[in-house]
Amino acid sequence: MTKTKKAEFRPNEFVVYPAHGVGKIVSIEEQEIAGISLELFVVSFEKDKMTLRVPTHKATEIGMRSLSTPDVVSKALETLKGKARVKRAMWSRRAQEYEQKINSGDLLSIAEVVRDLHRSDDQREQSYSERQLYEAALERLTREVAAVSGTDEAGAQKAVDEVLVSRAA
Repeated sequence: MTKTKKAEFRPNEFVVYPAHGVGKIVSIEEQEIAGISLELFVVSFEKDKMTLRVPTHKATEIGMRSLSTPDVVSKALETLKGKARVKRAMWSRRAQEYEQKINSGDLLSIAEVVRDLHRSDDQREQSYSERQLYEAALERLTREVAAVSGTDEAGAQKAVDEVLVSRAA
């Protein structure tokens, strides 16, 4: 069982960890924890200055995945062009749903959050919590777009901004 899962991820490969976004597998190491020898993926999140150790046999079970394909990135950018779908529920309920979508690690769900929370210049100001969720989703989206397209985050941010601005026009 473990042998097949190990082959999915390799060192120096970018992966998406649901709760943290895009990281890079630095190495695979063996570590003894509570008397049990475990094989771990060492995933580095450069921007957050964070290193995560994920047991190799649990990686896919907890939602760690390879980067999205260019097709999925295109669909995510198409999602941004759509009309914002804001439910009439209380903000606390919607905020929970947005948080779940962001932490799902699913690029299309994250794009939906960016689409729904994006405000053009002529719209009303966002609340603090709304802004926090929007920025978290936008950062996750741009990091994955950058990693998939092989550009830097600034280039990916520009591409995402262009899509959002074209939607408002």
